[in-house]
Amino acid sequence: MPLPVVQHFSDLLCVWAYASHVRLEEMARRFEGRIEISMHFCPVFPDAHAKITTGWADRGGFDGYADHVDGVGRQFDHISIHEDCWRRVRPVSSNAAHLFLKAVQLAAGETGPQEKLRDTAYYRATWALRRAFFEQGRDIARRDVQGEVADELGLDMAAIEAQLASGAAMAALDADNRLCEATNVAGSPTIRMNAGRQILYGNVGFHLIEANLKELLRAPNADEASWC
Repeated sequence: MPLPVVQHFSDLLCVWAYASHVRLEEMARRFEGRIEISMHFCPVFPDAHAKITTGWADRGGFDGYADHVDGVGRQFDHISIHEDCWRRVRPVSSNAAHLFLKAVQLAAGETGPQEKLRDTAYYRATWALRRAFFEQGRDIARRDVQGEVADELGLDMAAIEAQLASGAAMAALDADNRLCEATNVAGSPTIRMNAGRQILYGNVGFHLIEANLKELLRAPNADEASWC
């Protein structure tokens, strides 16, 4: 019998996705062997500069947004925000990093849901790039920074570059974008399970995630409504 599939959507430059990564980690750890998880990207910051200069025009622009991100970081003990994050280091697009990560996924042969998500190169590279920006103040939209992170993880850059050069990574990223549209993903982070019957969006506590997963694993009959 196939395992239930849980879909996780996020944008790499979303501070809430960075803060809630610990919940994705815990979900993958506690429910390993009982669910499969597929990680997808949703384009919240495809043009980060336009989003911030427009959305934060009357709230201090980049400096105001940097203050906001720093304030979010201060709410959590398990993350840290680099002083240069959005002040001096301002990635132009999250899609640049998303594209690189889809190439990592393809090069490692890790397409599709994963039972042991934490063991995958795709998962490790995603977390490493998130930390590179928020914790280390590195511009993860830049290909050289992406390459540095891949080297630090011991990934095969030749295989990754081949997926970028062929256009396969671009096609995989477009598939994520179309999946977001088809499933009406509202933003980052979003957890979707049970064919869309259970959707958790934003800064959701782990106990709620766990309760939904336990309900999912209870495997109600097709004509029985979920209690979550």
